[in-house]
Amino acid sequence: MTRYELTATTTDGTALAITAARGQRRVLVEVPTLLLIVATYGAWAAVTLAYGRWPLALLAPLTAVLITLHSSLQHEIVHGHPTRWVRVNRLFGIVPLSLWLPFERYRRLHHAHHIDARLTDPLDDPESYYWTHEDWARLMPVTRMLVKAQQTLAGRMLIGSFWGIGRFWHAEWRAVRVNRDGERSVWLEHLLWCVPVLLWIKLVCGMPLSLYVLAMAIPANAIVLVRAFAEHRARAAVRARIALVEGSWILGPLFLFNNLHALHHESPAVPWYEYPARYRANRERLILENEGLVYRTYFDVARRYLFRAHDVPEHPTNRVPLGPT
Repeated sequence: MTRYELTATTTDGTALAITAARGQRRVLVEVPTLLLIVATYGAWAAVTLAYGRWPLALLAPLTAVLITLHSSLQHEIVHGHPTRWVRVNRLFGIVPLSLWLPFERYRRLHHAHHIDARLTDPLDDPESYYWTHEDWARLMPVTRMLVKAQQTLAGRMLIGSFWGIGRFWHAEWRAVRVNRDGERSVWLEHLLWCVPVLLWIKLVCGMPLSLYVLAMAIPANAIVLVRAFAEHRARAAVRARIALVEGSWILGPLFLFNNLHALHHESPAVPWYEYPARYRANRERLILENEGLVYRTYFDVARRYLFRAHDVPEHPTNRVPLGPT
């Protein structure tokens, strides 16, 4: 089985319970998040509508940034923001501006990722980039080369989007064929929500779909991979597996301060706009708990790992041990 097959069959009840137990919201509706959702959809519509009038060198990067911001908002939404009504929140996040990822699949997989005791496990953590020794040994030499290239930031950005999307789709197709965990209805719903996005891009804006995908959606995913690149590292202690990127006042807001990742795993139900103040109040403790896994900025991450490997592909213990670590 692939890691996606194994994680897809994991129930998310435990993760949901863990998420609900940390940092409860204090308001019925988080107005800043709600306003940001409206602004993001509005800006995406306005910028894509400017196709043919604005230079592509301006329009494509702006659209990619807005799709990235939308991905950050989807991440907020799967953690119970911006309202206390799950169905309302779902409607805010389900429109697939990136096209390739069904919201419901992302929700299930990301909640599995938040079972912190399994972080970095090659099979149980769906966001892990590590491999078991057995799976690594089965890879062809060219595949190993591509995987190793993605251990650098440059490789993760240039190869990772195509690799990750292709690998995800391959695993999803196998799940859809046998309708595992109701995958067919998830993908049917996703494809139906893709229709208005595609109609807007093609018929209203007059934009080639290939241009939207290759010049906007894929680059947006590459930006997201910058955030995910150094978020986790295989270590013995659970809290020490979760990194912090401080002082990121460009990408930090774009990622809705998920750069303060150790804080996010500790309190995923806290809204994004409270993270900076909460981090300042808990900085020393968080750094002590994560054993100093801290980067000054994303430029610091790039300086260290743009062309050097962040880690080896094989998990150092093969699997994360069961039980407390």
